[in-house]
Amino acid sequence: MAKRIDATDVDIFYGSFKAVEGVTLSVEPRSVTAFIGPSGCGKSTMLRTINRMHEVIPGARVEGKVLLDGEDIYGSDVDPVNVRRTIGMVFQRPNPFPTMSIHDNVIAGLKLDGKKRRKPELSDIVEKSLRGANLWEEVKDRLGRPGASLSGGQQQRLCIARAIAVEPQVLLMDEPCSALDPISTLAIEDLIEELKERYTIVIVTHNMQQAARVSDTTAFFNLAGVGKPGKLVEMAPTTTLFSNPTQQATEDYISGRFG
Repeated sequence: MAKRIDATDVDIFYGSFKAVEGVTLSVEPRSVTAFIGPSGCGKSTMLRTINRMHEVIPGARVEGKVLLDGEDIYGSDVDPVNVRRTIGMVFQRPNPFPTMSIHDNVIAGLKLDGKKRRKPELSDIVEKSLRGANLWEEVKDRLGRPGASLSGGQQQRLCIARAIAVEPQVLLMDEPCSALDPISTLAIEDLIEELKERYTIVIVTHNMQQAARVSDTTAFFNLAGVGKPGKLVEMAPTTTLFSNPTQQATEDYISGRFG
């Protein structure tokens, strides 16, 4: 079940430095939301806050609320490992485990939940996840080969298969195409369109054309200057934000006048 995300008055710190200030936003289930903005404005930091990856950095902390279908993921009784299983993450550079086979890469996350699964069940999960990532037909005859033997675009789809194998409800993608060629990028964009039927997706991208192509809603982040915290400037349906932004800073950014 895809879930809704609601963030309220979120401040994000690295030690004493406030990196992001006062972010309030909502992400609808079964939709794609793009975070855009110049480098250093807090897009990726905000993304990592949504699945509690931010706090693995020493000294990092979050204030404010992040709710998943109304439940505070930062509640005192909430296990961050469970949060990260429910809210999957795909990173900028494809990061398959290099010594693991394609098959074992897909099920790597399942090893953490302690459940015993028989081989036929694991094989089913591998096939379903690779089909879900549009990779099955390309790799079904070489599942025992190392994940690192695949091309960059295939490796990124393998990482998406690994993320969806644990059946998350939300998928976060941090510039998933920035290291890929145009054909691989198109394959990932087509895949995002398919995946949103089952998941809530948030994507950080520097590519505004990509945001326009894949997202339903776009959030523009900006910062007032070096050393100042990033802020959410505005968030709107993607077609509205690109054609009729309400803030001058948004218009300047999307028209290429800065950033």
